[in-house]
Amino acid sequence: MRVDHVSYAAEPDGLTATAERLAKKLGVTPINGGIHPRFGTRNIIIPLAHERFVEVVAVLDHPASDKAPFGQAVRARSEAGGGWLGWVVCVDDLSEAEQRLGREAVVGNRRRPDGVELKWRQLGVKGLIADPQLPFYIQWEDKSVHPSVGATTDVTISGLEIAGDSERVCEWLGLPADQTSTVIDFTFVDPQGDPCLKAVTFDTPDGPVTI
Repeated sequence: MRVDHVSYAAEPDGLTATAERLAKKLGVTPINGGIHPRFGTRNIIIPLAHERFVEVVAVLDHPASDKAPFGQAVRARSEAGGGWLGWVVCVDDLSEAEQRLGREAVVGNRRRPDGVELKWRQLGVKGLIADPQLPFYIQWEDKSVHPSVGATTDVTISGLEIAGDSERVCEWLGLPADQTSTVIDFTFVDPQGDPCLKAVTFDTPDGPVTI
């Protein structure tokens, strides 16, 4: 299990403007991701080193966005002004998490502009909606087309600041959050406040950048 990516919901000026603004802060070129037909969303990818990435995501005017939990989560966050939606951990096999959490994973897919289709299974978005400090899980079908593949940057995620309770996250993951990465520092703050992914810090050639 490892931190795979962080998701950022589009701000009021839209997906492209939001992605370009974040990418400029990090000095990384954004890449058009494509549409998630099952979720009613689309994304732009900011690829990073260490096989990680930032996903900037927006909801579509499509019935799926009202039915799929991921679409619901993106819509709610964007309507609240946008910002960090959550963090995501990758596993090779979701069956253990399915059994432990008593939930079944759902299938996701999107087709990149170059025609390559990415497929995965994900689990726990409803948990994120109920308690936004919690990550959701993803299992990629083919890691050779992982969104970070081809990244030409040295920018990495170096820290996650989470408003919430480390013990609650540990219970959800089945292990402490800091065991999901050897290079990311986890800071838990405001355990009595509203839970969320509060900030992400990146190491860049120009120094640390916190968003």
